[in-house]
Amino acid sequence: MTIKELGRELREMYLNAPKGDAVAMIHLFGIMYADEISNFENAKNEIIQVSGISQSYITELSKGIKLAKYVIPK
Repeated sequence: MTIKELGRELREMYLNAPKGDAVAMIHLFGIMYADEISNFENAKNEIIQVSGISQSYITELSKGIKLAKYVIPK
C-alpha cells in the first residue's frame, strides 16, 4: 500500500468507528498495517496528515504499531 492508501484507510476506520471507539480504531489500524507502515521512512506523520485526523493521534498510531508484535485482530 502507498502512504495515500494507508491514510485513506485510517480515515475510513476512524470516521466509521462505533461511537466511543475512534481511538481504538487508530490502534487497530496500527496493528493491522504495522508491516506496511514500517516499509516507509517517516510514515506515521505522513499517514496521519493524509488521513486528515488530528496530528495528536500519532501517539495512538504508534501504540498500535507496537501492539502488533503481541496481538492478532479478531
